[in-house]
Amino acid sequence: MARPTMAQDIERRIKELILERRLGPGDPLPTEAELMELFTAGRVSVREALKALQAMNVVEIRRGFGTFVGSLSLSPFAEGLAFRAAVRHGQGEPGLLELMKVREALETGLVGAVTDGVPAKDLAVLRALVATMESEAAQGGRVARTTDRAFHLALYSSLDNHLLSEVLDAFWAAMDRVREDVDDGHQDPAVTCAQHHEIVEAVAAADGARAVRAMRTHFDGIRGRLEPQSVPASV
Repeated sequence: MARPTMAQDIERRIKELILERRLGPGDPLPTEAELMELFTAGRVSVREALKALQAMNVVEIRRGFGTFVGSLSLSPFAEGLAFRAAVRHGQGEPGLLELMKVREALETGLVGAVTDGVPAKDLAVLRALVATMESEAAQGGRVARTTDRAFHLALYSSLDNHLLSEVLDAFWAAMDRVREDVDDGHQDPAVTCAQHHEIVEAVAAADGARAVRAMRTHFDGIRGRLEPQSVPASV
C-alpha cells in the first residue's frame, strides 16, 4: 500500500482536530498559517488538504474570512453514487437497479418502525402528497418525481434520524441523475397513487406488517420496470 502524501496526512489530522475540539458545522478552524505551524507543513500541502476536504464538505473556505467546518452533507456521496451508476448504466450494466435495491432494503426495513407512533401532522402531510399525486395523474397522466420523492422523505420524518434522511435523499438524487436515460413512460399513475395510499393507510392503522407488505409491493413495481426483460427461448 502506497504511503499517504503530506497533503493526505494533513487531511487526516484536520479531521482529528475537528473531533478533538468538538467543532461543528460553521465553527472556525485555525488559519492557514496556524495549520502550517501546527502540522509543520508547507503552504502548498495545507492548501491541497483544505481543497480536498472542501470537496467532501468537511471544511468550507470563505475567501477573506477564513476556513470553517463545512456542512458535512452527503452531497459528495450522492454525486459519487450517481456517477458510478451512470457509468455502469452506460456500459449496459444494472447501475440503476442496484441503487433501487439498496433503497428498497432501507425503506422496507424501516417503514415498520414508522407505524409505532407517527404524529397526526405527518399523516396529514402524507395524505396531502397522495392527493397531489392523484391530481397530477389526472391532469398530466403521471406522478411527478418531485412529489414521489417528497412522499418517501416525509414518510420517515417521524423517526427523527437526520442521517437516514440524508442517505435516502442521496439515493433519490443519484437515481434521478441516472433515470434521465431510462424510459419510465409505461408507469401506471393509478397504480402508483393506489400503492402510496395503501402505505399511508397501513401507517395510520399502526400495522407494521401491512406497511412492509405495501412497501414491498410498491418496490416490486419499480423493479419490474428496471429489470432486464428476459427473452423467451426459441422453440
